[in-house]
Amino acid sequence: MIQRMIAGVLLTGLTAWGPAMAAYPDKPVRVIVPFVPGGSSDITARTIAPGMEKVLGQTVIVENKPGANGAIAAQELKNAKPDGYTLMVGSIGTFSINEGLYKKLSYNPSQDFDYVSQIVRNPNVLVVSSKIPVKTVAELVEYAKQHPDQVSYASSGTGSSDHLSAVMFRQRSGTTGIDVPYKGGGAAIADLLGAQVDVSFQNLGAVLTHVQSGKLRALATTGSERAPELPDVPTMAESGMKDMVVYSWQGVAAPKGTPKEVIDKLHQAIAESLKQPRTQETMKKLGFTIVGNDPQAFTQFQKEEVSKWKGVIKAAGLSQ
Repeated sequence: MIQRMIAGVLLTGLTAWGPAMAAYPDKPVRVIVPFVPGGSSDITARTIAPGMEKVLGQTVIVENKPGANGAIAAQELKNAKPDGYTLMVGSIGTFSINEGLYKKLSYNPSQDFDYVSQIVRNPNVLVVSSKIPVKTVAELVEYAKQHPDQVSYASSGTGSSDHLSAVMFRQRSGTTGIDVPYKGGGAAIADLLGAQVDVSFQNLGAVLTHVQSGKLRALATTGSERAPELPDVPTMAESGMKDMVVYSWQGVAAPKGTPKEVIDKLHQAIAESLKQPRTQETMKKLGFTIVGNDPQAFTQFQKEEVSKWKGVIKAAGLSQ
């Protein structure tokens, strides 16, 4: 009798859960963006949303929740119900760098989320202003050694991928320099163009036109292979820096505990969206390379990124 009662309870539970799963989604899906409109995360979210709607059969609503270097939105995702109706499109900073950078973080990127897919990536480009008389990475290293603590490195802000790329470069090359953080990449690039600062590791899409016009000199890219947009510019590895592969990237995460069936359906929707010509055209114009990997691959990649940046941040004493 007891066994039949237990079996009945289990069957009732499975019957109740089954239709709910099969019905997902039966209402709009909300995608949080941890930054202001117009940035890479925002553009990525709004670009994939229409394609996701076609697969899910529901509206995908993108909401901007900026503040605290992405922590406000991330904490909201952490506290959301793990049912697939609240997602976040975040960046390398939100999902990996922050874990090593901030001692007191309101969320833990490695523990609080289920990772759905890495959407896009693009390398940084090592560019120098007109006042720095170097044409190769080797020449920059030599110049920096001849001018200790004098070469200035512009970045879009402390803890950004361009800032930490510069820190990593100095660690790998045994050189020194001065970090000059700005409130955003636009201001950093403006001063670089005006030769107010010397060097920067800027996102490919942000400086591509300036490199192509000759206003900035590109020494190398931080990708594992040459960027198609800059075929004549070597990678850092080709330039003698073997252990310096850096990508800026955007990905989608859900609250921890989201059912696997829901995660898989979301991944399917993202994958289909990334196949759309409109999506691919938009990403290409921004200098993004589409990744679209599965949840397992993205989860592993996120762990590797956290480990890498924790090492760089610890060695530089940058934890806040």
